Amino acid sequence: MTPAQFTHTLEQEGFEPAVTIAREAGGMLGDHSHPFEAKAMIVSGQIRIVAQGVGTTYAEGDVFHLHANVVHQEFYGPQGVAYQVGRKATAA
Repeated sequence: MTPAQFTHTLEQEGFEPAVTIAREAGGMLGDHSHPFEAKAMIVSGQIRIVAQGVGTTYAEGDVFHLHANVVHQEFYGPQGVAYQVGRKATAA
């Protein structure tokens, strides 16, 4: 997926405009969740996300989607990771 296609997808699906996040090489973020839905496209590097006991690695051009309140872990690749992420509030 190209950045333009990703931006268009976010708009069509009601997500906020994307912001770019960069994380350090070899870093990680333990169990946590977000009160919003997130859809992200990897710009560079890699990230491994473990949610509900399943781990998936995403690399440049890949898109991942996390629903609100899903407990997950993040592991950043040897070159770190940069990704564009759009967020969408969920109904209470």
